[in-house]
Amino acid sequence: MPRTTLLRQLLQQRHLTTHEAFAAQYERAAARLAELDRDPRLASLQVSPRQFDRWYGGELLTLPRPDACRVLEHMLGRPVSELFSTAYAADSGHGRDEEPRTHQQATSVPPPRDDDENPLDIVARAQQLTTSNTDDATLTFLDSSLEGITSRYEQDGPYALRPQTRQVRQLAHTLLDGRQPPRVRRELFRLAARASSLLGYMAVNTGAFALSEAYCTEARDLSREIGDLDTDLWACGTLSFGLYYAGRYDDADACAASAVERAPRHAQSIRLLANGRARALGKTGDRRAVEQAIGQALRLSDLHEVPVGLTSCISFEPYGRARTLANAVTSHVALRDTAQVLRDAERIDDLVEHSTSSWSRSLVRLDVATALLQQSKPDIDHAMALGREALRLCGDSPINSVYQRSRDLREQAGPWRDHPAVRDYGEEFRTWSSQPAALAMASSAS
Repeated sequence: MPRTTLLRQLLQQRHLTTHEAFAAQYERAAARLAELDRDPRLASLQVSPRQFDRWYGGELLTLPRPDACRVLEHMLGRPVSELFSTAYAADSGHGRDEEPRTHQQATSVPPPRDDDENPLDIVARAQQLTTSNTDDATLTFLDSSLEGITSRYEQDGPYALRPQTRQVRQLAHTLLDGRQPPRVRRELFRLAARASSLLGYMAVNTGAFALSEAYCTEARDLSREIGDLDTDLWACGTLSFGLYYAGRYDDADACAASAVERAPRHAQSIRLLANGRARALGKTGDRRAVEQAIGQALRLSDLHEVPVGLTSCISFEPYGRARTLANAVTSHVALRDTAQVLRDAERIDDLVEHSTSSWSRSLVRLDVATALLQQSKPDIDHAMALGREALRLCGDSPINSVYQRSRDLREQAGPWRDHPAVRDYGEEFRTWSSQPAALAMASSAS
C-alpha cells in the first residue's frame, strides 16, 4: 500500500500525479539547477516511470542518488529527508483530499521526539556534504592534459599549446566554483596551480612578462593554500625566469634565493639555483656567487640522482644534469669566462645534439658563438656560422630566449660589421626576426 509522504502530498497539490506531468517539471528544474550551480551534468537528468512510481508511492529503502536529491530539493523547496518522510499532521494541512487514514495507520509510525534527529535527515546531510561536481575521471583527464602539454611543448611551442592550457585552467576554476569533498578540492587546486604555472612559462617565451608574473603569482598562491611545495617552488622558478628575461636581474636572483632558502635540499632547488640564481648573478658580475650556485645545484643533482640527459625545459620534474650545465654555460658567458663556456659546452654537446629540443640546441650554439667572439683572438667565421645554425634550428617557432641571445650576438659582432660572415648573419637575423611572433618580442623588449 502506498505510504503517504510529504513528496506525495506536494505532488498532489501541484497536480503532478502522473509520470508525464512530473517528468516535464523535473527536467525543467534540473536544467535550471545545472545553470545555477554551473554543473552541466544535471541538465541531462531524467526520471523513469519506475522511479516515479517508487518515489510517489514512498517505496524507498534509501534516498535517491545525490544529484536526484539536489533536483528534488530545488523543485519542491524542501529537504529530501522531509520529502520522503511520512507526512504528519503538521505537514498535511493541504492534503485533506487524500485517501483517509485509519487510526491504526496514523499511529503505526509515531512522530519523532523533539530531542531526536530524523535518521533520513542525517543521511541526506552526509550525502550533501560529500556530493561533488567532479569525479576521478575528470581529475585524470585534467592531469593527463597537462602532461600532454608538457611533453609536446618543445615540438609545438607556446602559441599552439597556450589555448589548450587556458582551457584546462578555466575548467579547473569553474569546477572549483562548485562543491567537492576535501580530497577532490585539493587536487583541483593543484591542477589549477600547475596550469597557471605553465601559462606563466609560456608568457615568458612569448615576451609577455607582466602576464607571466600574474600567472606565476596565482600558481604560487594556489599551491601554498594546499601545501604543495613542489608546484610552489616550480612557480617561483618560473617567476625568476621571467624576471631574468625582463632584465630585472637582482629581482630574479632574490626571488630564486628566497625559494631556495625555504627548501634548500628540495629537488626543485636545482632549477632555482642554476636557472634562477646563477644566470642572474652572472649578469650582475658576481663570479664567486655564480660558482657557489652552480656547485650547489650539481651537488643536489647527485643527491637526487637526477637524469643525466637534457630534460624538457617546461617539465615539472627535477632538472637533469645536462640542463643544469647548459645554464652554467649561459652564466659563464655573462662573466666572459670563455674557457669555462667551451669546456661545459663540450661536456654536454652529445646530449644536446641528440635531444629533441631545437630550442636548446639553438641556445647552446648562441652561447658558444658569443664566447668565441669574447676570446682574445675572436673566431668570427665560426661564431657567425653557429649563429646562423641557431636561427635555422628555431625556424618559425621563435621564443624570447632565442630572440634575445641572437640579438645580443648581433650586437656583440658590431665591431666586425664589415666582415662578410657578420653581414650574412645580420641579414639572416633581420629576416628571421621579421616574423610576427619575433616582432612582438622585440616590442616587449623595447
